[in-house]
Amino acid sequence: GDYVDIVVDPSVQKGMPFSFYHGRTGIVFNVNRNALGVEMTKIVGNRQLRKRIHVNIAHLRKSRCNEDFLRRVKANDQKKRDAKLLGTKAVVKRIPEGPKEMKIVKATAEDVEVLTPLPFIENYF
Repeated sequence: GDYVDIVVDPSVQKGMPFSFYHGRTGIVFNVNRNALGVEMTKIVGNRQLRKRIHVNIAHLRKSRCNEDFLRRVKANDQKKRDAKLLGTKAVVKRIPEGPKEMKIVKATAEDVEVLTPLPFIENYF
């Protein structure tokens, strides 16, 4: 169930996946002696197919795609435990950043530079 990235190592030809899968992320569904079964989706036409391929471990590395999610889950669980001890309710929702603070730009008339296009002059030679 771990996430893995498929990064082809050209020095190892055995168990090399087809070029389409290079750079893709999938979920491990099977473990063999020197290969892993990886499941991912592939868009074919107007549908998503679930593809299962076996790839040599030389062409795989553990993905970091859900590290932030797992870290957030642990932090939220800790917040919930602390809030339960204090008898309060923990807020674990992510809050969007929102708009930036207002600024007023002051400038004198000499600082303002107006950029206007040059008038078109037609030359008849």
